[in-house]
Amino acid sequence: MKLLRNWLLAGRVAFAAPSEEDELQVLVRDNNVEQALRVLKKKMQREGVFREMKQRRSYEKPSERKTREKSEAIRRARKLARKQAIREGLLPAPPKKKPFERKPPLPEVKARVPMA
Repeated sequence: MKLLRNWLLAGRVAFAAPSEEDELQVLVRDNNVEQALRVLKKKMQREGVFREMKQRRSYEKPSERKTREKSEAIRRARKLARKQAIREGLLPAPPKKKPFERKPPLPEVKARVPMA
């Protein structure tokens, strides 16, 4: 996250040496680049890189930033309290989702051969 902040200072790209904690490393196995890209995207999503890039597309006033951060903190606190209440049995657990069921395959149709 700090690396991205360094790169996107005031809309300009600034080159900064990444620190050890900021590095995302993905191994490419058997020249499978597609799978490595999927893993990289998932890691970046977890780190919040995409969300931060979207936020930094336009300038955010300090007052708006404080308001947003406060609402995010409230949302996190509510989520934590809700999970705690569910664990303690004060709230009912949400219904579990049914696993996806595949439809059975269609019967195989044999092609008719025209008689000549």
